[in-house]
Amino acid sequence: MVQKYLFFNDYSEGAHPRILDALAKTNLVQELGYGEDSLCVEATHLIKTEIANPGADIHFVSGGTQANLTVLASLLRPYESIVAPITAHINIHEAGAIEATGHKIHGVPCADGKLTSESIREVVAQHTDEHMVKPKAVFISHATEVGTVYKKEELEAISKVCKELNLHLYLDGARLGSALVAADADLKLPEIAKLADVFYIGGTKNGALIGEAIVIINPSLKENFRYYIKQRGGLLAKGRILGAQFLELFKDGLFLELARHANMCAERLSRGIAECGYTFLAPSSTNQIFPILPNSVISKLKQSYGFYVWTKIDEKTSAIRLVTSWATSERAVDEFLADLKKISRPS
Repeated sequence: MVQKYLFFNDYSEGAHPRILDALAKTNLVQELGYGEDSLCVEATHLIKTEIANPGADIHFVSGGTQANLTVLASLLRPYESIVAPITAHINIHEAGAIEATGHKIHGVPCADGKLTSESIREVVAQHTDEHMVKPKAVFISHATEVGTVYKKEELEAISKVCKELNLHLYLDGARLGSALVAADADLKLPEIAKLADVFYIGGTKNGALIGEAIVIINPSLKENFRYYIKQRGGLLAKGRILGAQFLELFKDGLFLELARHANMCAERLSRGIAECGYTFLAPSSTNQIFPILPNSVISKLKQSYGFYVWTKIDEKTSAIRLVTSWATSERAVDEFLADLKKISRPS
C-alpha cells in the first residue's frame, strides 16, 4: 500500500534545492582534498562567526554517529566513561558504537530526556576509585531524543558542574537547528560555544544531503583531532562536498530558516492532535512530537502514514513519534489531522 506521507524522520528527502545547486555549481572546480578545500575553509569561517568564537576548530564529518564516535573516542582514556540520559542516541540507537571502543555509558533515567547537574554529580559520586570506571565525559543532545530543549539556566548549571568535577561536556547537535528556533528556546549558538567543550551542528537532519560540523572549543581537545577522524573513517577525500553544503546553509540564514519550517509543521500537528483530545509523552517544541494514541487509532493511521510506535503506555495506548522536516508541506500535515479526526470520531 502506498502511504500518503512519511513522518518517520527528517531525512527522508534528499536535500534542499539550494544545496544541490551549490554542489552542481562547484562540481567541476578543482579543490584540495580532505577538508582543506576553499569551500570548507569558507564554511569554517562562517560557522566561527555564527558562534562568535574565532579560535574554535571546525571539522566536517558525514553523519551523527560518526561525529559522536570520533569525538568521544578522542576525549576518553580506556578506563573513562560517559554520563548520558538513558534515552541518548549513543545509548539506544548507535549499535553499541561507543561501547565497541571500550567505554561504558552511564544511562541516567530522565522523563524529559534532559540531564541535570544533580544527576551528573550523583553518577560521579558513585564511582570512587580505580576498581570502577571513571566518569569523564557528559553527553547531552539539544534537541533531546524526545524533542525537548535545554534552557540556558540548565545548560549553565551542567557546564558549571562539569568544570567543577573536571568533566568534558559534549553536546550532540543532530537537531540543533530545530532547538535554536524552538518557541521556548533561550539558547543561542554563541552561548552554547561558551558552555560546551565540544558540540556539533547537524546538517543531515536539516536540509543537507549528508554532513555534520564538529566544533571544538576547549583548546586542550584540539591537538591531533584529525588523526581520530582519519582512524574512524571520517576524513573524506572529497571533503568539499561537506564544505559546500555548510557554506550554503550558513551564508544567509538558510540553516535556521529550514529549522523554523520543520518546527512550524510540528507545532501545527501538535495543536491539531491536542484539539482531538490527545496528550503527549513530553512537551516538545521542536520538530519531533510524541502523541499518545489508542492502539486502534494507531493501527488505522499506519495504513496511510509512516511513523514509529515509540513506546507502550498501557494495554490500550502507545506513544508514536511524528517527525517533520524542512520539506514537510502544510498540506501533508492538514491531511494527517483530517484523517485523525475521522478515525477518532465516535461511530
